[in-house]
Amino acid sequence: MSVIEMRGIKREYRMGGKSPLSKDKNLEESAVVVRALRGVDFFAEEGEFVSVMGPSGSGKSTLMNILGCLDKPSGGTYTLDGIETSKSDSDTFAFIRNRKIGFVFQSFNLLARTTALENVELPLFYRRRDKGEKKPASSFRRERAIAALKEVGLSRRMDHFPSQLSGGQQQRVAIARAMVNDPAFILADEPTGNLDTGMTLEIMGLFQQLNSRGKTIIMVTHEPELAAYTRRIITLRDGQLVSDIPVNDRRSAPDDLARWKKEHSLLSQD
Repeated sequence: MSVIEMRGIKREYRMGGKSPLSKDKNLEESAVVVRALRGVDFFAEEGEFVSVMGPSGSGKSTLMNILGCLDKPSGGTYTLDGIETSKSDSDTFAFIRNRKIGFVFQSFNLLARTTALENVELPLFYRRRDKGEKKPASSFRRERAIAALKEVGLSRRMDHFPSQLSGGQQQRVAIARAMVNDPAFILADEPTGNLDTGMTLEIMGLFQQLNSRGKTIIMVTHEPELAAYTRRIITLRDGQLVSDIPVNDRRSAPDDLARWKKEHSLLSQD
C-alpha cells in the first residue's frame, strides 16, 4: 500500500520584483523565480525506511516541508495515505499534520516544564478529529502515551523532565511523541544532529527496530553513514530527484553500537 505518492512536484519562489499592490511606478517589475523543486516523482510504500539526501540547495528542505504538509507545491500532486493534499484547506492540513505525520526534529522540541509522559500526551490532547469522532478521554491519552514510551525503552523515565534526560533519551521521548497518534509515517529531520556517536547509534537502532515492526520512516540527512542504516536512498540535486537506489549492504545500528561500546571500553582501560 502506498503511503506517499508524489507526482511532478514543483515548488517555485518569486524573489523581489514589484508588488501587485504597489503604486510606485519606478519599482522594478521583474522578479527572479527560484525553482526549488523541478517536477519530483517520489513514492513510498508502507513499511519503508527511506533517507533523503543531497547537497545544500538541492531541495531537501523544500521536499521535507511539502512531505510534512508545512508547505504546498506550486505544481504536481501529493497524495498522503489516500488524501490528496495539494488543494487541501488549512483545516485538512492541520488534521493531516496531527494524525498522519509524526515529526522528529534535530532539536527535540520538548516542553521543558512538562514530564516525558506529558510531552508525549500533547498530540493526543490537541488531537484533530474526524466528523463524529469523540475527544479522547484522559485515561486513553495516558495509556497511549505510556505504551509509546515503553516502545522506545523509557518506561522508567516517564516522570522525568527533559533537563533530567540525556540527549538520546530526549530524542526517544520525541520519537514516542511522534508515534503516539499512530501516524502514516514518521518524518525525521536530521534526528541525530545534536547527538554524539553512541547516542546516534542508539537512535538509529531504535528507528531500525520500529521499521522492522512496520513503521514507515522518511529521514532527511546529509550523512551517508546514517543513510546506510535505512533501506532506500533518494538523492536530490538542483531540485530534481537524480537517484533512487536500495541499500543492498545495510548496516545494523545495534551491531555497530555494540562494537563502538567495546572499543571505547578497551580505550578507557589503557
